[in-house]
Amino acid sequence: MTSTDTGKGVIFDLDGVLVDTGWAHRQAWYDLADKEGFQMTDEFFYSTFGMQNYQILSMLLGPQLPAQEIERMSQWKEKRYRELIGQKLTLPAGVKELLDELKNRGFLLAIGSSAPRANLELIFRRLNLRHYFDAHITKEEVSKGKPSPETFLKAAEKLSLPPSRCVVVEDAVQGVEAARAAGMPVIAVTTSRSRADLQKADLIVDSLSELKAEDFLRLPAGARAGLQADD
Repeated sequence: MTSTDTGKGVIFDLDGVLVDTGWAHRQAWYDLADKEGFQMTDEFFYSTFGMQNYQILSMLLGPQLPAQEIERMSQWKEKRYRELIGQKLTLPAGVKELLDELKNRGFLLAIGSSAPRANLELIFRRLNLRHYFDAHITKEEVSKGKPSPETFLKAAEKLSLPPSRCVVVEDAVQGVEAARAAGMPVIAVTTSRSRADLQKADLIVDSLSELKAEDFLRLPAGARAGLQADD
């Protein structure tokens, strides 16, 4: 193995992968439901975690919901989310170590998230993560949310890498489906869904602390795409 592995990328989802914020999204949705008078359940929340707000609200309140109402409720929900994580925002175990190792090995890193840019900027500022990432895609830059592959394809494009040279790290079923639709190997983290739910991933872990740079080179799908270690 050479000391650096140039020409390879890793695209991380944000919520539930790099930061433990699923609890804040859940609370923000329940708070919005109380404010607007609709019903929210844990089953629905976890089944849609990783999707964009316009998709979730259309499922909750019907496809006839006016665009301005979707935007109004989305903005309120995300503002509430940022208020909540402002009270409690820490890096999960193993995140910084993995990012350091991947950067030292020459990987290009990106974030591909369904979240608005304001959420990412807050997390960057609070946790000092910006310098790790060569590119990032947020909801403002895509027309279709996950499970559409658009988020990850645009992240790969920003890294100037073909999709086959990028590995995705996700925690949501829709994110795993989006990665596979993009033609990218995918590692799933069981922070918001069970192993059974994430079975379409190439590798499943319970924490990023379990991962090393070598794992990104040894994935079966990655090997088929040429992402394998030098002999």
